[in-house]
Amino acid sequence: MAKRPAKKLTEQDIQEWNGPESEYMNAAQLAFFREKLLQMQEEIIHKATNTADYLQDQEATPDPADRATLEEEYSLELRTRDRERKLLSKVQASLRQIDEGDYGYCQDTGEPIGLKRLLIRPTATLSVEAQERREQMKKQFAG
Repeated sequence: MAKRPAKKLTEQDIQEWNGPESEYMNAAQLAFFREKLLQMQEEIIHKATNTADYLQDQEATPDPADRATLEEEYSLELRTRDRERKLLSKVQASLRQIDEGDYGYCQDTGEPIGLKRLLIRPTATLSVEAQERREQMKKQFAG
């Protein structure tokens, strides 16, 4: 008997999943998150390309006020792209984690991060509890 391909999961399927822990990060779930991460990666790269094209197309202007406005727009756009570059790095790291079988598990504790958290932040590497502990430690040492 031929094995049927796993059903393609939807966001609602992920939100409503309440199977046994042994089924956490099964093939269908990993496929769902791989697709989500690949879409994020494509979107970030597309935006970066558009930004580069936009910045190259802008003409220098002799008017100081216009030039200041243009420079402020450039600065804002470049800060946004820098954040997206960092996000792209996290997306690619998450894709590697899927390939290596580590995706969906907390880097600190090894416990499942949770499907709902991953839906909101597909690049999460820490469980909510571990993230809160890290933030608490930062507050203690920063204050």
